[in-house]
Amino acid sequence: MRAWLILQVKLLVCGIQFLTRIPMPSLAGFQEDWITRSARYFPLVGQVVGGLSALVLLLAGEVWNGWIAATLAIAAGIALTGAFHEDGLADTADGLGGGQTIARRLEIMKDSRVGTFGAVTLVLVLALKILALGDVSGIGAAGALLAAHGLARAAAVVAMSLTPYAAQGEAGKWKPMPQGVRSSEVVCCLLLAIWPLALLPGWAIAAGLICGAAPAIALGLIAKRLIGGHTGDVLGGVEQVFEVGFLLGVAAIMT
Repeated sequence: MRAWLILQVKLLVCGIQFLTRIPMPSLAGFQEDWITRSARYFPLVGQVVGGLSALVLLLAGEVWNGWIAATLAIAAGIALTGAFHEDGLADTADGLGGGQTIARRLEIMKDSRVGTFGAVTLVLVLALKILALGDVSGIGAAGALLAAHGLARAAAVVAMSLTPYAAQGEAGKWKPMPQGVRSSEVVCCLLLAIWPLALLPGWAIAAGLICGAAPAIALGLIAKRLIGGHTGDVLGGVEQVFEVGFLLGVAAIMT
């Protein structure tokens, strides 16, 4: 039991190291599949980011109006993750929007430069997040932000388990293991993701989940059709579109 608990702590630390810029101790005896195995804890990592962002939102809300507080909260989340998921979204938009063949789309996605599709998508998504948060009262917006971050990471794990890895893609942000994410890890991931929903009213939960799931599913299907499955960039894109969709759904009810 002690060895199992130590492994779980290591997997959580591995997840934080992979998804954020938060300083963590080095992991002794690191194994290649730990990043995949740590996917079960991705929602917890998201909740850490969402919780700190929500704290910024509440503190800033004591000084400035809702729009400025929302902007600072979104900026805090980006700083904590090093724009990890936003970078994936931009690369995905550039690749899927600009390439005409599978090879060309994947080549564009690996290019570190941001193109027109990526820039426009980033601006729109960030603007919608700020507008959605700014339309909700402080406590409600904080709860929505906490829930959105955890659930969006869970959406990426689900996409990882349901779609194949794009065979022609080179491992970048995400290097899949042959066995992939296990069903038990997906279940664990979903259970960890849902508890912040208790902070929101029922209709807001329903609207948030529907509005978050719809674009995430759409992006997963588009990626499967255009490049044969997911890459690390696509998973980052899934996280972002679920997050913004969830916030928009909650705002539609709680504004």
